Amino acid sequence: MKGLKKQRRIQVIALAAVALVLATGLIGYAMRDGINFFRSPSQVIAEPPRGDEVFRIGGLVEEGTLVRGQGETITFSVTDGGATVPVSYTGVLPDLFEEGQGMIGTGNYVNGVFQASEILAKHDESYMPKEVIDALKEQGIYKEPNG
Repeated sequence: MKGLKKQRRIQVIALAAVALVLATGLIGYAMRDGINFFRSPSQVIAEPPRGDEVFRIGGLVEEGTLVRGQGETITFSVTDGGATVPVSYTGVLPDLFEEGQGMIGTGNYVNGVFQASEILAKHDESYMPKEVIDALKEQGIYKEPNG
């Protein structure tokens, strides 16, 4: 009787371990395309990612680089003060998107140009994404907002 209880307990523990490993594997498989890593322009220039890797880039839209009027394609450069990466985006930009402001883009780095599939801009006068602030502080060019 005691041996049967012990054997049943071992079977339950083994089954729970297998279920846990299976669940972890399924979660990892489901999330493989949903994880986008953030990189600053300096990191992209130092170690260019593969062309098929989707990631997020953030920084300030460099003054004088925003070019509109090529259909829906907009080009500009994003900088963190240490490096500049050219960006190409096809679509409608957020209303608050402008030169000298913080932005984050999601996309791929192909042939030296970041091909953005999504662009996010600040949502009010004092907002800047945390990743962008960290990258600008690293380069020593971040200025605290007044007030």
